[in-house]
Amino acid sequence: MSLTARIDLDAIAHNTRVLKRQVGQARLVCVVKADAYNHGVERAVPVMAANGADAFGVTTLAEARAVRAVTDLPVISWLWDPGQELPEDIELVAPTREHLQMLIDAPFTPTTYLKVDTGMHRSGFDESQWDVVFALAAAAERDGRIAVKGLMSHLAFADAPAEPYTSLQCERFTRALERAVAAGLNPVCNHLANSAAVWTRPDLHFQQVRPGLSLYGLEPVPGDDHGLREAMSWVASILAVKPVSADDPVSYGLTWRAPEDGYTAVVAAGYADGVSRAWQPHLEVAVGGVRYPVVGRVCMDQLVIWLGQNEAGVHSGDEAVLFGEGGMSATELAERVGTINYEIVCAPKGRTQRQYRSSDENGVS
Repeated sequence: MSLTARIDLDAIAHNTRVLKRQVGQARLVCVVKADAYNHGVERAVPVMAANGADAFGVTTLAEARAVRAVTDLPVISWLWDPGQELPEDIELVAPTREHLQMLIDAPFTPTTYLKVDTGMHRSGFDESQWDVVFALAAAAERDGRIAVKGLMSHLAFADAPAEPYTSLQCERFTRALERAVAAGLNPVCNHLANSAAVWTRPDLHFQQVRPGLSLYGLEPVPGDDHGLREAMSWVASILAVKPVSADDPVSYGLTWRAPEDGYTAVVAAGYADGVSRAWQPHLEVAVGGVRYPVVGRVCMDQLVIWLGQNEAGVHSGDEAVLFGEGGMSATELAERVGTINYEIVCAPKGRTQRQYRSSDENGVS
């Protein structure tokens, strides 16, 4: 049984360079949370570092430590528990008073970002808190307790370029910066733009940007094409090809029956590996460049595709592309399923093994 996530490091290198050109003088903070969006931090981070990354962004402290192990560039963590032991070599984001106080009380001087809520309503200081929090942070900075590097916030709807809410968030972020300065802070490295805003709103770049999805070759704005190269392909092996007669049921629950005499093929991937049962009506698996529908219910370890008369001569041992090069793109599958391409590339798990390919193009031996 073979199930592989093929990661094209040259594509990641290319995408990093494209993003670096797009952001101009702004610093490029490459978001590598969730193990580099399931592409693998150990291999992806050095490639990004060699091709234009200025820093890296993650959620948890565990992720931050994993990134720190493979790069000397700054690492920012913005989702941590105030009860955790704080690392000295990670830049830390304070989204609440409790987080900020823990940073102030740390036995070292943490490099700190203050997260302000500009309309995402998920985490960050509300506007009613800004003046008090900024004054507290400024006093702590004067005492040498923290070093405030800047402010950050998250955009709620930047993937819809015509949506005015993004401009409203920008206005609020600018207002927060003005009030931070008025309180005595000197926020010199501020960041708001995600992948979508990198392309659609250069006025939101500020001093640094935080793209994630685009690094892995996926477009954050539906229908756009910025010359990115998709980095992940998810491939499995054909375990068996077998004849079925018209009206024969396939898989659990008898939910599908063969429309005519023909052939099915069993693919070595199931929901334990990340193929959601909800994908069944939407996923087409490619074998030799021909796409075949998944039929019957997805099982824990395998799924079934309908070959019809099997004119292409599919046989056991052939490679089946679930998404990626030679098959459906992650974006196409996401659109069919009714989700986002972020979720699709994060799906491969279980028995999936990563396999990397690269050349001298990415600058890492």
